[in-house]
Amino acid sequence: MNRPVSSSPEISSIGDFDHHADTYREDVEDAISWSGKDVDYFAQGKADLLVALAQRRLGDPTKLRALDVGCGVGVTDRFLTGRFGELHGVDIAADAVEKARETNPEVHYEAYNGGALPFSDDALDIAFTICVVHHVPPADWPLFASEMRRVVRPGGLVVVFEHNPLNPLTRVSVSRCPFDEDVTLLRAGTTARLMTGAGLRPVERRFFYFLPVRDVATSRIERALRGVPLGAQYFVAAQA
Repeated sequence: MNRPVSSSPEISSIGDFDHHADTYREDVEDAISWSGKDVDYFAQGKADLLVALAQRRLGDPTKLRALDVGCGVGVTDRFLTGRFGELHGVDIAADAVEKARETNPEVHYEAYNGGALPFSDDALDIAFTICVVHHVPPADWPLFASEMRRVVRPGGLVVVFEHNPLNPLTRVSVSRCPFDEDVTLLRAGTTARLMTGAGLRPVERRFFYFLPVRDVATSRIERALRGVPLGAQYFVAAQA
């Protein structure tokens, strides 16, 4: 499945995250302290939304090969372990990848150069990225999206989760996070256009985290509000 990446283009910079590997949880929880929730609450919510999406669009998730692009220290993967047939993760921060391996030994992790993903064409059923694109220089967004498209089979899914810049509390959290300095937040429409430009067909868009509900994936209130562009975060799913 894997292939070398040395001859492929690299994203110019996604920041230096190695020195945040040891303090990731503390940094994020300081930034979101206003919410009364911890990192795991938000990570589990997105994991549940992703699995439900995969079930709707692709069938039994335990038969699917999935890739977490920009996996960091593996916080979200902790809630995905065992729910996909294969789960892989890549990140440019080698220290973060090592911590992810320690936390989630069942997941296949690899550090990469930020350009070509270390997978062959059409190797995966679903590739997802969680609050990563805003760290990528805007000039490199097309390359980032195109690589996710390349490694997903025809009919598979590419899913981008991001912070919603239209939510004022989200902007507060981002401004307080030490590794979110000088980032460019993307509106959902921008993300959808980026995916279309990569040859993908957007099929779902959902806003979420309107309220600190127990289970964001099944909450009736959250589902009723999913089209209102004011949730703290959103995802755009597109089919290859």
